[in-house]
Amino acid sequence: MNPVLKLTDVTRIHGEAPHEVLALRGISFEAHPGELVAVMGPSGSGKSTLLTIAGGLDRPTAGSVTVEGTDLAGLGQHGRARMRRTSIGYVFQGFNLIPALTAAENVALPRELDGVAPRRARAEARKALEEVGIADLADRFPDDMSGGQQQRVAIARAVVGERRLILADEPTGALDTETGEGILQLLRARCDAGAAGVLVTHEARHAAWADRVVFLRDGVVVDETGADRVDVLTGPGAR
Repeated sequence: MNPVLKLTDVTRIHGEAPHEVLALRGISFEAHPGELVAVMGPSGSGKSTLLTIAGGLDRPTAGSVTVEGTDLAGLGQHGRARMRRTSIGYVFQGFNLIPALTAAENVALPRELDGVAPRRARAEARKALEEVGIADLADRFPDDMSGGQQQRVAIARAVVGERRLILADEPTGALDTETGEGILQLLRARCDAGAAGVLVTHEARHAAWADRVVFLRDGVVVDETGADRVDVLTGPGAR
């Protein structure tokens, strides 16, 4: 089965010598249809950099990134933006909601930008908000919501429409335990329906929802395992 996401020998260097930072060092990584991959590692290990490059928000210094067989480097800025609107759902740590738009308008925006009729886009947005448990907040503005509610709007925006690749950077960070479990269940269901998902997390109980767990340290993959062994590799005796 061809991967939805494929990184091949990806290196990312921030800055210039002598102050350059090597965020990723020749990483190769894949996520397949129906698969949820958790990415774990200490702060500064390259987890978020891997996600931004996978989503076309940043470009690798070396190596290649393909989504559904399309090389992101060959798309140009506008092509990558279109790919993010149609095929890639991205949950940011900072939410990135537009304050002047309601929850439903924020969720519908990528669909409308891609040419979907406003009425259909809003209907899809309200369905996505219902999936994350906040259908009653559809007409509320971000500044009138709690951090957890804003997080759920951001997640709804990431899963609205037919997204083939869902990238989530600590998606439950602002949520209580019960709500967070519900969001992970939603991500799991989307992957079971055929999407590929990549979840950056520091919690073993969240990684347990994944099919596979990749561990990063200093920009390098140091281990890869099934979710059933996460506790072993993140416990007191882990390296």
